[in-house]
Amino acid sequence: MSDKRILLIIGGGIAAYKSLELIRELGRRGIACRCILTSGGSQFVTPLSVSALSGEKVFTELFDLDDEAEMGHIQLSRSADLVVVCPATADLMAKAVHGHANDLASTTLLATDTPVLMVPAMNVRMWQHAATVRNVAQLRADGVSVMEPDEGAMACGEFGPGRLPQVPAIVAEIERQLEGQTEGKGGGLLEGTHCVVTAGPTREPLDPVRFLSNHSSGRQGYAIAGALAAEGARVTLVSGPVAIEPPRGVGLVKVETARQMLKAVEEALPADVFVSVAAVADWRPARAATKKLKIKGAGSATPSMELAENPDILRTISNKRKHRPALVVGFAAETNDVEEHAAAKLKRKGCDWIVANDVSGDVMGGTENEIALVTRDGVDRWPRMGKDEVARRLAQKIADALDGSDDDVRLAAE
Repeated sequence: MSDKRILLIIGGGIAAYKSLELIRELGRRGIACRCILTSGGSQFVTPLSVSALSGEKVFTELFDLDDEAEMGHIQLSRSADLVVVCPATADLMAKAVHGHANDLASTTLLATDTPVLMVPAMNVRMWQHAATVRNVAQLRADGVSVMEPDEGAMACGEFGPGRLPQVPAIVAEIERQLEGQTEGKGGGLLEGTHCVVTAGPTREPLDPVRFLSNHSSGRQGYAIAGALAAEGARVTLVSGPVAIEPPRGVGLVKVETARQMLKAVEEALPADVFVSVAAVADWRPARAATKKLKIKGAGSATPSMELAENPDILRTISNKRKHRPALVVGFAAETNDVEEHAAAKLKRKGCDWIVANDVSGDVMGGTENEIALVTRDGVDRWPRMGKDEVARRLAQKIADALDGSDDDVRLAAE
């Protein structure tokens, strides 16, 4: 990997000092760094120290006559294999989301066509603020990789998520990103397409500590997202709460509820393909309690609960007049009469395909699946296989359908 180069944007914040260690560790692995030091970052590290470790000139100003004559922010933005923002402050991420270009760092991010990795570091309240949560979700939907910050004590004295990840973890992620580029050279069956995949369960709050949910592990949806990415697609993975790592090269948007999931999917459009794998809760409590519900004592009446219907994500996307994906694929998790229920769901939802599976056994949470691909032309039954193999086979089917080479499946739009 000695021929690899990154462009490192050093944001403001106490964690900026770790960028020096990052530059040194990358150098030991033969990865060269060219650096942009923001005005905030220069309050914590100096251009001289950054230059000494990187062995390169450090860029600081947008309107620098010499720098623009020698390099130019456009060329600078495209001169590396990967752009890394570390630390990525709340301000830098907000600028990137909204397309601001009022300094060298933000202008470079707007001008680049190179993959971008954000490594956040900020106060826990800032990280958990609704604005930052929205911005991170949008960055991931736009194809930007955003690492999860570490949790722990902070310089401000508070405790929680927001600490810069450990340098070895950052180096490992950079190497994974660069290796993924090498593996992906030569394109794939889905190169140039955008696929949106939902995965995992949703959680509908009853009160601050309880929720309605299901046993979905997210494994099948994550495997499908990974298989689509492996074929060259740009993939946005909208995921409910799961305990597994996202596939390499996939933009992850984390959500909790069905309404949040629908909003994230709609914000990710337009897309060529939508695969609705998530086990979305059909209902939610009409009114979630603001305090923990208490048992009042032996013999007390069981509290009643009014339920409200959640939005139907698959039907909503299938019936969009604007930005409807060319191919919409739903999943039907059934415990009996699987193919009959799937065929009815295909008609009811207005999607193109239904992937039907029997979940009466150990499918939810397990590593294998046995599915039937239901289309308007009939049923294609697949033998029991690992979820990764199901994902690869489905990605192949999707690619064949998009280029019109699969005679077994046709799009509803045809």
